[in-house]
Amino acid sequence: MSLSSFFGVSAAHAAGEAGQPAGGGFQMIIILVIFAAIFYFMIYRPQSKRAKEHKNLMSSLSKGDEVLTSGGLVGKIVKITDTGFVVLSLDEQTKITIKRDFVTAVLPKGSIQSM
Repeated sequence: MSLSSFFGVSAAHAAGEAGQPAGGGFQMIIILVIFAAIFYFMIYRPQSKRAKEHKNLMSSLSKGDEVLTSGGLVGKIVKITDTGFVVLSLDEQTKITIKRDFVTAVLPKGSIQSM
């Protein structure tokens, strides 16, 4: 007893479907295009937009700006070096040097005084 007769599938019916492709090549191309569009609009485009905004932020930094770092420190920019570092003043006595890339936001003037 063969498996096809066991499951109630005739040999002629099983052989007829085995010769046909499961899906056309055109359908596969459409699916790949849809996945590429989803990848572009949900992953690549927002990430590149964020990177562009951060690059613009880095180029607009200037002495006297009040900034927030990725580590949660809030300070005023005292000095910007050519090598990509920023000297922040956390208060009158404390000054730290951080890499320019760690600045995440420029705060409105007077934010430090209001804290």
